[in-house]
Amino acid sequence: MIPVQFITHTTERYTYEDAARLALDGGCRWVQLRVKGPADDEVRPLAERVLALCRERGATLIVDDRVELAKAIGADGVHLGREDMPVAEARERLGEAFLIGGTANTFDDVERLCRAGVDYIGCGPLRFTTTKERLAPVLGLSGYASLMARMAEAGLRTPVVAIGGITRADIPALMATGVRGIAVSGAVLRAADPVAEMESLLHADE
Repeated sequence: MIPVQFITHTTERYTYEDAARLALDGGCRWVQLRVKGPADDEVRPLAERVLALCRERGATLIVDDRVELAKAIGADGVHLGREDMPVAEARERLGEAFLIGGTANTFDDVERLCRAGVDYIGCGPLRFTTTKERLAPVLGLSGYASLMARMAEAGLRTPVVAIGGITRADIPALMATGVRGIAVSGAVLRAADPVAEMESLLHADE
């Protein structure tokens, strides 16, 4: 089974909570709650509901950016973008028990995050995606292959998760580059049947 992280966003049909529930119904066991804009106190009730959904299914909940909120609700970890809190500061606030992920686009990003001690790296984008503002340069399959080769040469073993416009058809070739998993959002929520689409992504290697 492919390790798939689902990243929440909203559509005309689905709320953040709906999105998380659909992904979980499809078998996903790794959810990142990404809500841009509102303050932590506004997001907290939603985060607590999504955490409850994840706990019911035995799923991991990562909160994007919001270190203090992740700690307050007892989430499993936090994901830090390139302009978010430094990894060392987040680790000091959260302790060793929390997962910390970081965002990368280049080998320099990857190396910095590995040295900082993140638990995983979200690296991308594979291709253009509308669900991410201020998109970093597109990597393509060759970009992932190059990054993974350079990591191997440098002895860097932090798990890499590919992200950015990924579809089911991309997964076999992506996994062949050496990435450990994938992250998706729009591919699931734009599908006619999001639950079935998530199930399909999880079993794309079969």
